[in-house]
Amino acid sequence: METDKGQRAKGEGQRAESEKITFAVVGCGHIGKRHIEMIGRNPDTELVAVCDILPFTIDHVPCFSSLDSLLKSGPAFDVLNICTPNGLHAQMAVKGLQTGHHVVIEKPMALNTKEAGLILSTADKQGKKVFCVMQNRYSPPSVWIKRLVDSGKLGKIFWVQINCYWNRDERYYNSSTWHGDKTLDGGTLFTQFSHFIDLMYWLFGDIRDIRSRLADFNHQHLTDFEDSGIVTFEFIKGGMGVFNFSTSVYDKNFESSITIIAENGTVKIGGQYMNEVEYCHVKNYEMPALPPTNPGNDYGTYKGSAQNHHYVIENIVDVLKNTGAEITTNARDGYKVVDIIERMMSHPANIAFA
Repeated sequence: METDKGQRAKGEGQRAESEKITFAVVGCGHIGKRHIEMIGRNPDTELVAVCDILPFTIDHVPCFSSLDSLLKSGPAFDVLNICTPNGLHAQMAVKGLQTGHHVVIEKPMALNTKEAGLILSTADKQGKKVFCVMQNRYSPPSVWIKRLVDSGKLGKIFWVQINCYWNRDERYYNSSTWHGDKTLDGGTLFTQFSHFIDLMYWLFGDIRDIRSRLADFNHQHLTDFEDSGIVTFEFIKGGMGVFNFSTSVYDKNFESSITIIAENGTVKIGGQYMNEVEYCHVKNYEMPALPPTNPGNDYGTYKGSAQNHHYVIENIVDVLKNTGAEITTNARDGYKVVDIIERMMSHPANIAFA
């Protein structure tokens, strides 16, 4: 696809401080509305177009019924925010990049490494930036544990356990035409728990020697994939790990937690959304007081919302206006999350569908 940079995207170079970054949002469901809200709140950004297959109205902003029509005849803009079903992320990101736009991709970046790799190569070829939305990195417990791990105060990492136990039932799957569909949803690790795999990779790096045991306990009539699993592995940098997950919890979400057992101490962050420091005992270390944590990032029909998305928009503005500013979750991080999930799902020790 030819890139008509002169008509479809604004010129490049460091942006003037007073010049607003312009956005178009494709996909105006729950999370797309959150992007629209955050763009509207930021004084340095402007929403100039939206796109959805269903009619959508927002004052003074044109709405297009397809991404092709937006890119062909819509107004010029800088950044395309992709908030559509998971299985559409990669193809839409590639189209956005090929037409001269930076792209913001809601999690997951793609549903396989082949598509994620195509996003990387297209971005490199077009000289455009890819921002992957992993807003849980901004929560106060996440910022704190990242600093603690990077400081080396914990010493050698021995053991990491991540537990993700949520509820997803008829209320959730019957509210959407794509949740539960393998080609559009991708599966439990992609849709529900990729944020926590991202945090694991962000903190401890890549993994190897993966063994997975998967099961579908009570979603056979609702989804095309497993609802629970136990995944064991080793970190390349050292230490063992286990990722336990399930969406078969009765009625409401139970917890998302990470426990770290290390040479010089033990830490646990828990709560429903990995939002509370429950235990910290580290040699010669006094834990600082943390800022209040926003409500959990749980989408769908349940309480909680993507409260940290304003940090995502702020990061985009910073990167596009300031030379040298770093993307909080770049395309290569997004690729690694897809890669890890893909390997977790393709290295089963035993798959049992109950």
